[in-house]
Amino acid sequence: MKRMNLLLIICSLLSVQFAFAQTKTLEKLWETTEGIHVPESVLYHDVTDKLYVSLIGQGGTDKGEIAILNTDGSVEDPHWITGLNAPKGLAIHKGLLYIADVTKVIVVDIVTSNIVDEMVVEGATFLNDVTVDNNGIVYISDTRQNKIFQLRNGKISVFLDSVPSVNGLKYYNGKLLALAGKEFWSIDANKQVTVFTKAFEQGGDGLEPLGNGSFIVTCWPGLIYHVSAKGDVEKILDVQGKMNTADLGYNPKENVIYIPTFNSNSIIAYELK
Repeated sequence: MKRMNLLLIICSLLSVQFAFAQTKTLEKLWETTEGIHVPESVLYHDVTDKLYVSLIGQGGTDKGEIAILNTDGSVEDPHWITGLNAPKGLAIHKGLLYIADVTKVIVVDIVTSNIVDEMVVEGATFLNDVTVDNNGIVYISDTRQNKIFQLRNGKISVFLDSVPSVNGLKYYNGKLLALAGKEFWSIDANKQVTVFTKAFEQGGDGLEPLGNGSFIVTCWPGLIYHVSAKGDVEKILDVQGKMNTADLGYNPKENVIYIPTFNSNSIIAYELK
């Protein structure tokens, strides 16, 4: 009887542990079926309530462009901004859309749809993501050069080098957050680096804060993670070998994330539960 009671206690503890193991889940809401080719980044903009999507040229030969989607998955304009190269990361600040486009930063007025600036980043070879701080300072990652560039007062300079395979960037709560290979860095105004976590299986691609100190992180080969405010990492989706999960967008009003599937040529919306 004692042995049986011990077994029941162990099973109960295991059950409780399992119940708390998965704190976040994803419920698929929709997936685009046409009009999207090789999407790399999705940006949700709360003012316009639209999704801005960077599209790399089909087969790597056509010119890249920016598309606009509605939040129900319908494509509003598949060719909103054309004539780009291989656009990736996106950020909006005061009505201007900043685009990381290989070796240039392209700036678009989202009201007029006009390209208002086009700046070559000297020494860049693979600009990947972009973010803007509260003062309008723009940060751009170069994954192949292991550098973060800074656009300030119209001039571009190196903000931080030796950032291995740096990809996703996000300015949040006074810190520049960066995905450096399999690590998640927090960088302060003095360029002091704190490794928030380093528990990813693959190199990080996109990150979005959830507003409570936690984050959603994607890895291009097909992984989505929830990262708690303490830096604990929980894998909530693993579709490696089936599709890619590139630089995501997040709609905090609806608690929905938008995943560009890259080679699968679609955007998928998931409700985060």
